[in-house]
This record gives sequence, C-alpha cells and structure tokens, in this order.
Amino acid sequence: MKAINLHLSLRALGYLVALAETRHFGKAAELCFVSQPTLSAQLKKMEDQLGVQLVERGQQTRLTDIGVRVVERARRIIEEAREIEELARNLQDPLAGELRLGLIPTVGPYLLPHIAAPLHARFPRLKLLLLEHQTRRLVELLKSGEIDVAILALPIAEERLRTQPLYEETFQVALPQDHRLARRARLSLDDLDGETLLLLDDGHCLRDQALEACSLARVREAPDFRATSLETLRQMVAAGIGVTLLPSLAVEQPAASAPAMAVRPFRKPEPSRTIAAAWRPGCAREQTIAQLCGAIEKLMARR
Repeated sequence: MKAINLHLSLRALGYLVALAETRHFGKAAELCFVSQPTLSAQLKKMEDQLGVQLVERGQQTRLTDIGVRVVERARRIIEEAREIEELARNLQDPLAGELRLGLIPTVGPYLLPHIAAPLHARFPRLKLLLLEHQTRRLVELLKSGEIDVAILALPIAEERLRTQPLYEETFQVALPQDHRLARRARLSLDDLDGETLLLLDDGHCLRDQALEACSLARVREAPDFRATSLETLRQMVAAGIGVTLLPSLAVEQPAASAPAMAVRPFRKPEPSRTIAAAWRPGCAREQTIAQLCGAIEKLMARR
C-alpha cells in the first residue's frame, strides 16, 4: 500500500469551516478562540500545501469553488474525528459526557417534565444537550451527525436510521367549553362529522397524524388557518374557532395555565401515535442511546 503524506491538520480544516460559516476572518477567529493573524496564516499555509486558492480575500470574504468543495469534505472529516473521540470516551464510560438529543415540538415540552429529573438521577454523569425541530430537520441533523439521537413520531421516511418505540400516545379531542359534544364523556370519530378541524402548519408530523386519524370522519379543515404550535391551537379552540386533536401528554398541564376548553377522550379503539427514538446505526453513542431508550420506555410504562 502506498504511503500517504498527510499535511493537513484538523485544526486548519476547522478554521476553514468556521470561515465558511461566518464569511469574516475576525468572526471566524473568535469562533475558533484564536487570533485573526493565526487563523489567516494557517489558512494560507493550507492553500500553499494544496496548491490552490480556497478563499477570496477582498472587501467581501468568500470561498472559491474549490474552497466550497473542500469545506464539504472538511465537515465530514471533522465529524468523523469527533466520532472517534466519542467512541473512545464511550468505551471508557458510556454513561458520561454529552449526548445531543433532538425532539419534535409536539413531544419535547410535554415529555421532558416526566423524564428529565428521573434521567438525571439515573445517569448523573450524562449531560443531555437538547434541541427542538420538526421531524424533517431532525432527520437531517441525525444523518449529518450534528445530533446523536432524536425523539419523534413514527413513521419516518429515512430507512437508514435505526428506531426504537418508546411509548404509545393516544389523541384526545379539544372542544370549546360550550360545545354540544362537551356534554359527552367519550367521543367517536363519527361524532366529529361536520366539525371544523384546526391543524398545525405543514411540516409538523402531528398535522398528518390528525388528518389520518380523522380520515373516516367528514371534518373540514379550517380555511386560511395553520397554527405554529399546540398552544396556539388551544387558544383557537378556546375562542370557539373549531376543534382539534391533542396528544395525551399535551393535555396534562396545570389547570391555571390552560385556556377555557373541554377535552374528551375517544371511545376504544382510540387513535394514537407511536413515539420513538431514532439514531444512526453504528454511531459512537449507540450503547448510551440503548440505555437511555430503555430508561425512557420504563418511565413512560409506569405512568
């Protein structure tokens, strides 16, 4: 095998990525905790080693075409280096260090109160770094290695990710307090015939799940209305604009902070969704993720 003479350093590649993100030498230097002359000199050295110009230096800093292509590969190289470090740390103590956890907005605020304190007590050396995004963005972050694991609703389209169901969550109907259906203890999907259904905006998986759950009922979507959060949906229901479906965890909140509305469960079989963890198979924190998933599954089963 022919020997490869490696001249490039991870540090210099990191400087180039920082410059690509900031488009400013001074800001890139601050991001990398070095002086601007140091960063500039290292980038010039890398250009000399490669024999190509990576950066156009002028009134406006920009990457050359080859610079853009090098940055794409540099990001992958840096992420692989992080994976190597994490793999070594994980072998030493899989339940220590940082774990980057993403959650969808219709799960995060309602699940975390049930699991945050018990998980901290169970894994005191594990620091969870939390990030909230819609499903599509979480999948992108998983694939790029920017997060380690995501908690979202199944199904997801990405087949290259590994998933593990954590718990099943039923839907309930949120109604204006004076709505005729509020007098009933439980409802069927047929009871919603003719109702105006309030939904989240495109991109929220809960929107698709609510439409699927109500597919057998003759409901009509509210025209010109798309909510950006469950809290907006609550306020619109309380104002008498229509009805909506809420995940059961989102229903469990202090009465003092809840808007004036009625919430009723469905008759069995209740429509539901499966909340699961997703991660890259073979990632450095897979052992940690497995233990975290097991703990969450047990916590939610006890509720």
